Amino acid sequence: MKIAIIGVTGLVGTEMLRLLEEFGTSVAELIPVASERSVGKTISFKGQEFTIIDIDSAIQKRPDFALFSAGGQTSLTHAPRFAEVGTIVIDNSSAWRMHKSVPLVVTEINLHTIGDSRIIANPNCSTIQMVMALAPLHKAFVIKRLVIATYQSVSGTGKAALDQLQSEKEGTEAQRVYPHPIEGNCIPQCDVFTDNDYTKEEMKMVNETRKILADDTIRITATCARVPVRIGHSEAINIEFERDFEIQSVKNILKTTKGIIVMDDNQQASYPTPLFAEGKNEVFVGRIRRDDSLPSGLNLWIVADNLRKGAATNAVQIVNALVKRKVIT
Repeated sequence: MKIAIIGVTGLVGTEMLRLLEEFGTSVAELIPVASERSVGKTISFKGQEFTIIDIDSAIQKRPDFALFSAGGQTSLTHAPRFAEVGTIVIDNSSAWRMHKSVPLVVTEINLHTIGDSRIIANPNCSTIQMVMALAPLHKAFVIKRLVIATYQSVSGTGKAALDQLQSEKEGTEAQRVYPHPIEGNCIPQCDVFTDNDYTKEEMKMVNETRKILADDTIRITATCARVPVRIGHSEAINIEFERDFEIQSVKNILKTTKGIIVMDDNQQASYPTPLFAEGKNEVFVGRIRRDDSLPSGLNLWIVADNLRKGAATNAVQIVNALVKRKVIT
């Protein structure tokens, strides 16, 4: 099996490499692709050195899969070119997520929507970890409304944002990615503002959640903030259900959901934190409690490594699932 990684030197691309090895994915030929300034350099994978090539050369190799993590414009331009030569593209940008003909996939939830699609969209990192917990609860109790508050790490913006955080900690000069200092701060803006005064990140959580759960009737509002954490997004989720529930039933459902680990022992201060979630592939849920201001209200605290399950893990899981279905042999 030939796998190309477009954006192999970036934060998510690097995680994709690690996960292909960690999950034991069968890779006969790795095709590393990056920007022009990286072409000719080498990367290490499974003890071997591979030379980075340009995207045109990668298309000529007709890989079985192309994992994209190189920005929306790159995906819009080149994903169809890979698809034309028979490659299955799994795109980590926002470019294809809301296209009606492109499945938006979280492996544990809606793998069945892929069909024979040659371009598959990976959801937004914040959306993935949230819907992992919401999907089984929606099935059991039917979600009417979501109120979302996120506390997102700087790695979600990329390496330059990590450099800004580190330089501010050290008191040195670095390019500013955010409109304000991030160290010791909380910035209530993730991505750019849209005409409705919500940010693109907030609207991603609204639109992508409805698409993944296949329910346009869910009312959703979100506020997304950037916090001085290196890796790992945290979310406070308030849910209003159609049906009433017992807290123990909620916990039992989450505990038996693949890919979720419940950490919910207040007496032992057991609840998820981004530091704990870093480097792990699961989604962690805690602070599970009723919202007493609503007849059927629930509060959850959801944490995950945004570079892993929020991006690279889900993409590699899709590859492995399709190989298992013998879409690629």
